[in-house]
Amino acid sequence: MTPQDKTVRLTRTLAVASLIALIALALAWELWLAPLRPGGSWLVLKALPLCLPLAGLLKNRMYTYRWLSLVVWLYFTEGVVRAWSDPPPGAWLAMLEVVLCLMLFAACTLHVRLRFRHARARAGAGETTTTALP
Repeated sequence: MTPQDKTVRLTRTLAVASLIALIALALAWELWLAPLRPGGSWLVLKALPLCLPLAGLLKNRMYTYRWLSLVVWLYFTEGVVRAWSDPPPGAWLAMLEVVLCLMLFAACTLHVRLRFRHARARAGAGETTTTALP
């Protein structure tokens, strides 16, 4: 395994881990830690859209990494708003949500960039060997 492959694998692992952590945070936040209403809140449903890209990330689908890097900004925005408006337990959880969103975005964009770079390098290497043959 080349160092480039290790880097791609690391970004994939970071993306999957941060997505799972974001799902767990959304569930715990709205059910037990700091729900808007005692006993839980319907905002727990915000975790459902995060479950959809999990299968694509686990199957290593490039398209999923690309659109997830756009969707994550909705959760980032919610985290920033709630960090400023919620009382302290909720505000701390919102800040954690912001950090997880930034990690997920960075991992997804880096993963896409590295995979494109490696694909171009492999294609370039393949063209060089085929054109060198008589």
